[in-house]
Formats: sequence, C-alpha cells, structure tokens
Amino acid sequence: MFRWRISVAGLAAFTLATVLAVVVSAQQASAPPNPSSEARQREFTQRLVAAAIERTHHVVRYDPAYVRIPYPGGDVPADTGVCTDEIIRSYRSVGVDLQKEVHEDMVQNFDLYPRKWRWLSGGPDSNIDHRRVPNLMVFFARKGQSLRLSPRADDYAPGEIVTWDLGGNVPHVGLVVDQRSTQSGRYMVVHNIGQGPRMEDVLFNWKITGHYQYFGPGL
Repeated sequence: MFRWRISVAGLAAFTLATVLAVVVSAQQASAPPNPSSEARQREFTQRLVAAAIERTHHVVRYDPAYVRIPYPGGDVPADTGVCTDEIIRSYRSVGVDLQKEVHEDMVQNFDLYPRKWRWLSGGPDSNIDHRRVPNLMVFFARKGQSLRLSPRADDYAPGEIVTWDLGGNVPHVGLVVDQRSTQSGRYMVVHNIGQGPRMEDVLFNWKITGHYQYFGPGL
C-alpha cells in the first residue's frame, strides 16, 4: 500500500511537470523571437553605412584646430572637421558617442594608447582624444575587432573602418560603404582628406595600416 501511494505521488509530479513544460513551450513558441546578435549587427551596419553616405551631402571645411567641446555629445562646429570627425558623426547618428566611449576607455587604460599623445596631453582629454586616428585605432582594436590587412578588395566590407598612412606617418581614416565604383568594382569609402566628406574609390590609394569593425557597446 505504501509503495502504491509513492507511485501515485510520483505519477502526479510527473504529470504536473509535463503540463508545465507544455505550457512554457507554448508560451515560447507564441512569443516573438529575439533577434540574433548577427541580425542586430547587420541592421547596425546598414544604418551606419547610410549615415556615412548622408555625410557626403554636408559642406565641411577641413580644420584640424583644437576646439573645446561639451562632454559627452560634443562636436566641433558642423561646417568644420577632419577625417576622424566623419567617423565620429556617422557613429553618433546611429547612437554611438565615440567621444564618450574613447574617453572612458582612455581614463581606465591611458598607458595603452600612443605615447605621442600621452606626452602632449599628460592625461585623457575629452576635447580631442577621439579625434586622433592613432587613438581610434587602439580603441577599435580593443573594443571592436581588428581585421586582416589584405591586398584583396573583397576582404573589405561595408561598415568596416580602414586607416592609412598617407606618407611620412600622416594617418587617415575612412569608412567602407555599400556603393561600388563603376570603374574598379570595389566598395567605395567615405572620408575627408581636405575637400569635405566624399565617397570615393580610394581603398588602395595609400598604405593600409588598420582594418576594423565596431558595432558600439552592447553588440
């Protein structure tokens, strides 16, 4: 008799667990699926590329002057800027404030950033640190993904960041977009090398020094 009672209790517990499992499974099936990390990254890339292309409709005078700006969300005057400002403004258009992200990382890891700027400033400076290509290179490698430097155009995809040495250790940066050159078939790059933000077929015009992908914090 005792064994029979245990068996009935076990059967009841099993039945209850089975019912609960069926209910949970049904709830999960009816709930909208959470987008995968890959899907969110694709959507982010599309918005970033669109923001970079939109930048080419702005008139910007090339001006590398040091300017004190608010923090966070600060920017130099909209009609001025350098190559890094096009990256900064494109990311800010999709909700990523590189001024804030770079500054916070430099506060915590100042010794990991190029010595040249450490000597000049003596400490993190939210007015200018994010506007320097070498600092962005360290930041993207740390917080994003450092990709292969390749002589093949097919290894560079929309949304990726490329840095170059223009000669004499003069750095430059641009963002690969989803528009192809009609001459070479390569993806073009949005950058500002002195004539304001432009979309041009310049991927291999200079020595490539960096190749990165960065989706912002949380992705």
